[in-house]
Amino acid sequence: MRRFRHFTGNENASSEINISPLIDVVFILLIFFIVTTVFIEETGVDVNKPRAASAESLEKQAILLAVTASGQVYQGGRSIGVDGVRSVVAAMLENDGATPVIIQGDAAANHGTIVKVIDAAKLAGAQSVNLATSQ
Repeated sequence: MRRFRHFTGNENASSEINISPLIDVVFILLIFFIVTTVFIEETGVDVNKPRAASAESLEKQAILLAVTASGQVYQGGRSIGVDGVRSVVAAMLENDGATPVIIQGDAAANHGTIVKVIDAAKLAGAQSVNLATSQ
């Protein structure tokens, strides 16, 4: 003879939802997006770039320098001056010597200052020095 056991709502059954796997998946996705994100370093200063019909797009991994209308040179949000360009560019080129240097010169910037920045970047070992323009 078979005996049947009837379950009632008063048993010690657990009705909790285990969220540990959900938290694990969220952390894995967070780590994935952090690792795969491309970080672009900005110059930290807004400049009014001159227009050029022959402008071309360059790769995103580049050393960005900004020359303001008053002749100040910025890299990564800090003022480095024309004298600091060579040491900053040389230090950044240690990891990858083929990284291009992009100079964002203000339209009202002194031509001589921009030429000095280009010269300092070339002396630091930059293989490619470009000027940023707007199309």
